[in-house]
Amino acid sequence: MNPMSEVTPGPTATAFPSLDAASFEVPTPDRLSVPEPSRHKPRFLMLYGSLRERSYSRFATFEAARLLEAMGGEVKVFDPAGLPLPDSTPDSHPKVQELRALAQWAEGMVWTSPERHGAMTGIMKAQIDWIPLALGAVRPTQGKTLAVMQVSGGSQSFNAVNQMRVLGRWMRMLTIPNQSSVAKAYLEFDEAGRMKPSSYYDRIVDVMEELFKFTLLTRDVSPYLVDRYSERKESAEALSARVDQRAI
Repeated sequence: MNPMSEVTPGPTATAFPSLDAASFEVPTPDRLSVPEPSRHKPRFLMLYGSLRERSYSRFATFEAARLLEAMGGEVKVFDPAGLPLPDSTPDSHPKVQELRALAQWAEGMVWTSPERHGAMTGIMKAQIDWIPLALGAVRPTQGKTLAVMQVSGGSQSFNAVNQMRVLGRWMRMLTIPNQSSVAKAYLEFDEAGRMKPSSYYDRIVDVMEELFKFTLLTRDVSPYLVDRYSERKESAEALSARVDQRAI
């Protein structure tokens, strides 16, 4: 006997007294099929967290950007130089507007930060903090793919990528399982800033491949993937309230 049959009520309206039946939907594979998939190049925004002239996070970012372009993607790299600290200036600042426009344009992102004092850098965090959860009715990052990478001056660590994963979830992004952490980064790049052959480079290739695949898989169905019962219910309640107000 299935023990769940003794405790799980049948599919009747009275079985879920707390559920708003009008807002409840049963997920179906039909909603995940796309009759006409997008044909444009997948669009990626790259963010890095250092302003140093010889910045290893920037070097790693450009290596990743070259790989995404080689796979057929369209890539834009944001230069954080000149971006003000969050809340220090109005969001009309040109660098803030540039960053927000790129966030809306992108279908996937790559965040690469050095690890400093066991965390991502303030430069990296400032860029993320300037990207709002919502711009009017638009959520600039919701449902978009994300890959996270970090570089370290010492032994391999995962503090920065772990923090960025938390932020990616907070920004409602689809953070891919794979990630990259480059230890002793000063040994991994030549004088021209190109990455030397190594297992660290191979991992970056792996991560970009995975990001590209996840972006192709989700970009046309991301609105459905992040469609939420609670928000459908809230929207229905708000609409009802507006109708009731007009009736007064």
